Amino acid sequence: MKKIILALMFLYNLDAYAQQTASVGIMADSIIFKSADGEITYGGTFSKPAHLKSFPTVLIVSGTGKQDRDGTMAGHKIFLEIANYLNQNGIAVLRTDDRGQGKTTGIYETATTGDFAADALAAVGYLKKRNDVDLNKIGLLGHSEGGAVISIAAAKSKDVKFLISIAGLAMSGLEAQLKQNEDLVNHSALQDYDKKRANDINRIMFETAFRYADSDSLEAKLNEAYAAWKVKDDAYFKMLNIEFDHFRFPIYSYVKNATGPWYRYFIRYDAKSTISKIKVPILALNGDKDLMVAADENLSNWKNFALTGGNKNVTTIKLPGLNHLFLACTTCDNAESAKIKTGFSLQALSIIKDWLKKNFR
Repeated sequence: MKKIILALMFLYNLDAYAQQTASVGIMADSIIFKSADGEITYGGTFSKPAHLKSFPTVLIVSGTGKQDRDGTMAGHKIFLEIANYLNQNGIAVLRTDDRGQGKTTGIYETATTGDFAADALAAVGYLKKRNDVDLNKIGLLGHSEGGAVISIAAAKSKDVKFLISIAGLAMSGLEAQLKQNEDLVNHSALQDYDKKRANDINRIMFETAFRYADSDSLEAKLNEAYAAWKVKDDAYFKMLNIEFDHFRFPIYSYVKNATGPWYRYFIRYDAKSTISKIKVPILALNGDKDLMVAADENLSNWKNFALTGGNKNVTTIKLPGLNHLFLACTTCDNAESAKIKTGFSLQALSIIKDWLKKNFR
């Protein structure tokens, strides 16, 4: 209990964390390294248990949205919490700023999931150059889209020795878009008829984006698809005999996003093909209240897709009462996360620690 209390004291202050780690046997250094072509400089923090000479090393990979090395989301420093717990339990951690964030250069907005996988492998390359890291115990921990990122990286490199997914994506891009948005819509306060309309137009737009992702005509095709739906939807709403129509689909912002490099790549991401190439141990955790990465479907895919490639060393665990950030939730929608005072699930952290110690003593 004393270790947990000490951890919580400095979770939200990086300077205090750096000053106090020595008192609990942790060494933490701010580090800088470059991509293989020298075009991107990465900034991060490498922390390790000071009293051990051999330990697993975990590289944390973020999900969608530009994030700092602490994984600051909805007021919670998720990655710092994970690193602190693992460090105190004999495991080293490297966490980096995303492109265009903190000490890392590059442009996040023009990067794809594949580019983020290259970033992860650049970090693995940095770890391989350290004389205090066991090359046979380097693995990746990915959150949300980070699940796809670590899958791509592991499929490309034999230097990755294990994967840990925390609400990590194991669905193909199109399926993920359909499932995520359907869950969000169905969990919302919209009227049933507006839920139907939202799910209809989402499906039409996502499938159109998938079909024309590699085409110069994508923008035109999306606008055409929306216009055709709008004619039918106007007729449908008129039949409802409701005075005011409050439903809006953000066509302009969606088209702008969908025609960008990230979306074009992501919507065509093939999770089955990618995960089937992974031959290393995999641990996949999900909260059962996650509205962003559905627990049942993604956990099942981690196991089944790996098995198609002959990998049986996959452990999947669904944890009750946890949202996408592994916070204990009540309403479990995204807006609630900022109001939650508790931190990242200690049960999830304990499972990760035990799995690593079992597989990489």
